[in-house]
Amino acid sequence: MEDIVELDSGRVRGRTFEEHRLFQGIPYAAPPVGELRWSSPQPVEPWPDVRDATAPGNPCPQLPQDFADIASLDEDCLFLNVTAPGGGRKPVMVWLHGGGGANGEGAIFDARRLAAAEDVVVVTPNSRLGIFGNFGYPGLAGGGGFGLEDQQAVLRWVQRNIGEFGGDPGNVTLFGESYGGLNVSAHLVAPGSAGLFHRAIVQSGFALLRAPANGWAPGSPELPTMWMSTVELEALAEHLVGELGWVRPGQGPAIEQLRRVPVEQLVNVSSVFSRPAFGGAVLPESPVRALPAGRFHRVPVLTGGTRDEARLFTALFWDAAGQPITADGYDKLLAEAFDAAADDVAQQYPADAYPTPSVAWADVVGDCAWARSVWDFAHALSADTATYVYEFADRDAPPVVPFPPGFPPGAHHSAEVPYQFDLGEPASLNDAQRRLAATMNRYWANFARSGDPNGPDLPGWPRFSAAEPRVQSLHPDEIAGIDFAARHRLEFWARRVSGA
Repeated sequence: MEDIVELDSGRVRGRTFEEHRLFQGIPYAAPPVGELRWSSPQPVEPWPDVRDATAPGNPCPQLPQDFADIASLDEDCLFLNVTAPGGGRKPVMVWLHGGGGANGEGAIFDARRLAAAEDVVVVTPNSRLGIFGNFGYPGLAGGGGFGLEDQQAVLRWVQRNIGEFGGDPGNVTLFGESYGGLNVSAHLVAPGSAGLFHRAIVQSGFALLRAPANGWAPGSPELPTMWMSTVELEALAEHLVGELGWVRPGQGPAIEQLRRVPVEQLVNVSSVFSRPAFGGAVLPESPVRALPAGRFHRVPVLTGGTRDEARLFTALFWDAAGQPITADGYDKLLAEAFDAAADDVAQQYPADAYPTPSVAWADVVGDCAWARSVWDFAHALSADTATYVYEFADRDAPPVVPFPPGFPPGAHHSAEVPYQFDLGEPASLNDAQRRLAATMNRYWANFARSGDPNGPDLPGWPRFSAAEPRVQSLHPDEIAGIDFAARHRLEFWARRVSGA
């Protein structure tokens, strides 16, 4: 059945199903094309007739990747999708997708299970990615923050319009995974995001992550922070633009020339600009400084990650790329990453204790970078706001991408997402995993309703605190608090490799 809703920009026609309504491809801002490329999002021009909202809008420009097989060259991409149960005044959950910062779209996350079973309204938007969302250049206002501004425009759209779908604009949860989780962390400290959301969920976000050399991929440098300043961003962009010859003397202002560069050329270097930058009006301060200092919006936070985060990256960028890590290669990686502490790390993570040296390296990176990031993030937040921490621990979760033969996926980065959303693949969760999926969605929706994931018939989930740093392990066989620090050897990392 069709369903027509009146928005502040015009009427849209969606579809009504037995348990939910679905509206797709709704514009929330003007197309960022021409002179609006690398500008703050502008209001949508109202449409006079009923607009069809039964199909997704364009994904933002991107090249396909193994982990996100989506291709687009269309900058007219600022669309959102709404999945809503019947009735009114429901909690609203706005999902920011992952994808490495240069890939992904909102429409592939089918939220019908979450919306219908848990009685919440779910919004899945696109926002500008890569060079289109995070670009900066001398003289370009707002550089490094256009994607964040798009997401703020989504949240303002929700304030104005979500009541028409039965949502409560006074109860909005911003949640996201991976790059989406990084953006949620940015909104916790971005001045312009204040008051636009009331709870936050950060899944495998890496706001406080410190990556060792080769921690992401072969040759990736040590990264003591995942955030770049606008000064660094502009220097990087100026160098790249010069190398590519996109700005030439006598051809007009540099920004005007850059706005004429074809999308086909820009998208080839899009992944260079995969993170928002701090130091501008949108994100004045680095979250690395703001979060531990307590300078963030006081909203309840649910956060966590997966037990084997780094296995996805090691599998894709080492083994699947034809360069699996050997025993000698493992020793060299430890030496390059940890210098004088390499032998200590090898004793804690001996290669012969793992199926392959590649899996051993993934475990090292998972603990020293990802688990420490979750731990530090939780400690930073819990001193000032209600904080709940989880670890998705189902090592038999179906992999989100094909893994090389002999490489156990474990509870890899993004493994929990198919438990929350249907991603278009044939159903692959077994009965126990489906029960875990339903429990997770209930926890998440309870948190969206009240700022507390607990509820009847659910295993108790205590708040995280420095005095009681308990983490809820989410596994089909058992949901219970764990000693997260012991599981990931965090005392060792703090004592032996404090700079890792």
